[in-house]
Amino acid sequence: MKQWLKKVHNILNIRAIIDDAKCFDTVRELRWPDGVRCVHCDADTVVKHGRDETQLERQRYGCKTCNRYFDDLTGTIFEGHHQPLDVWILCLYFMGLNLSNRQIAQELDLNVSDVQQMTHQLRQGVVARKPEVKLEEAVECDEVYVVAGHKGHPGAVKKRA
Repeated sequence: MKQWLKKVHNILNIRAIIDDAKCFDTVRELRWPDGVRCVHCDADTVVKHGRDETQLERQRYGCKTCNRYFDDLTGTIFEGHHQPLDVWILCLYFMGLNLSNRQIAQELDLNVSDVQQMTHQLRQGVVARKPEVKLEEAVECDEVYVVAGHKGHPGAVKKRA
């Protein structure tokens, strides 16, 4: 059974079943749910300005207000990396499955150190986007536990003169 799974794994490249266009569409929808806005000045006077030469699904834009250019990944954790977007999305998916960096590297056919850096950046991006906790109305706290001593070390808690 294990040999059969290994053969299937070698035949089926998981990256081949991920659609780059859908990855970029999803990033656009999540990033700009109300339409594309300039990442520099937040204006909505944005026009399409061609596509990236290396990733044809990656749309470029020009802002008519500030006359600056940007693309789908400008200002995101995916910007400026040599790995394509589908690899980042799959890495994020495998992190959600709680796979180790070594397992993710094996699945994506990458170096473990590259995956270590990717997962670190993805975790930092998630933490940066985590909303601040705001407490409202009455907040109660029960069952406070106070350490009164150190087991086996009574001198550590001895009152000083």
